[in-house]
Amino acid sequence: MGWKTLDDMDLNGKRVLVRVDINVPVVDGTVTDATRVQRIVPTVRYILAAGGKPILLAHFGRPGGERRESLSLKQLVPTLENAFEAQVLFAADCVGSEAELAAEALQPGQVLLLENTRFHAAETKNDPDLAAGMARLGDIYCNDAFSAAHRAHSSTEAIARLLPSCAGRLMQAELEALEGALGAPKRPVTAVVGGAKVSTKLELLGNLIDKVDYLVIGGGMANTFLVAKDINVGKSLAETAMKDTAADILTKADKTGCKIVLPRDIVVAEKFEANAPHQVLPSDQCPDNSMILDAGPESVAEITEVFAQSHTLIWNGPLGAFELEPFDTATNAAALKAAALTRSGQLVSVAGGGDTVAALNASGAAHDFSYISTAGGAFLEWMEGKTLPGVAALEH
Repeated sequence: MGWKTLDDMDLNGKRVLVRVDINVPVVDGTVTDATRVQRIVPTVRYILAAGGKPILLAHFGRPGGERRESLSLKQLVPTLENAFEAQVLFAADCVGSEAELAAEALQPGQVLLLENTRFHAAETKNDPDLAAGMARLGDIYCNDAFSAAHRAHSSTEAIARLLPSCAGRLMQAELEALEGALGAPKRPVTAVVGGAKVSTKLELLGNLIDKVDYLVIGGGMANTFLVAKDINVGKSLAETAMKDTAADILTKADKTGCKIVLPRDIVVAEKFEANAPHQVLPSDQCPDNSMILDAGPESVAEITEVFAQSHTLIWNGPLGAFELEPFDTATNAAALKAAALTRSGQLVSVAGGGDTVAALNASGAAHDFSYISTAGGAFLEWMEGKTLPGVAALEH
């Protein structure tokens, strides 16, 4: 890969502009989930230990280019200080004289947090002047926000072309995990793609067919593929308008030698609610008044057998209505099998996407996966084979 890491930079005495993702949930001024903050701790601590002075660039919410106190990053200072175990100073803008004075006054061992980059409408337009204003604050640019790397913004793309640039520890880990899973993986490679709609993951499926040996399709997406095979899915969530597209994907998979795994048996219920009365049936016997809410035990057995034959697994999306018990059974069982194989060293497992992370956490399997990406859109676009502007800019 053509990008540098923190190990390639002389940080001593340097002001390091670090683009981070600390877009965390806040209720009544209190951070309710500090996961994203914890993920940037290794980068910040490394810079401090190397004698550098970290200056954090970040967005928060969607202020639409307006200054809104409810979306000020100032409220995150206590959480950041607790995570970094260092003093965190705050500047009320990310460019301009106040930010420049704060950057100049920064002492070794301190961290400077700049105000929400999206208080400037120019940020999302990748404005070069805004980027130049940010660049004046530092000597080195470090991007540690893979989750924002699919956006060409001033703080993710334009600025990287103005300063010596590198990837932070989180960005580095994301890129190495994804490169290992899709760039040069150990075969056989299996991808699990679930979720509601085929239409939102068309490019993903098209890219994966050429790159993986097995493609496990679950969730509402699987129903659309069953429809493409002229199987009745009753009241199930399915995109009947995508029937021909799904059929084309099945045909292309045959030509490339990619084996598509669809449910052999299904768990059906008449109501979409937790613990609704349900039954297990062959996948082609869904009653007209029922909906498919999960894959059945035969399907799980096939999926886990595929996992056992694989060396690399990429996972995006649940296999059923995982938010409702007991329709989380297939997702949980498959996740725990993947976790066990990873633990034993047989499998490299990489997962990402909001629902995926939630499902794997709920199953208790998450901590045994090789890598779990907290990046939603960026993770998907990478899997789709797209160039991410924030990554490409580091390769200049």
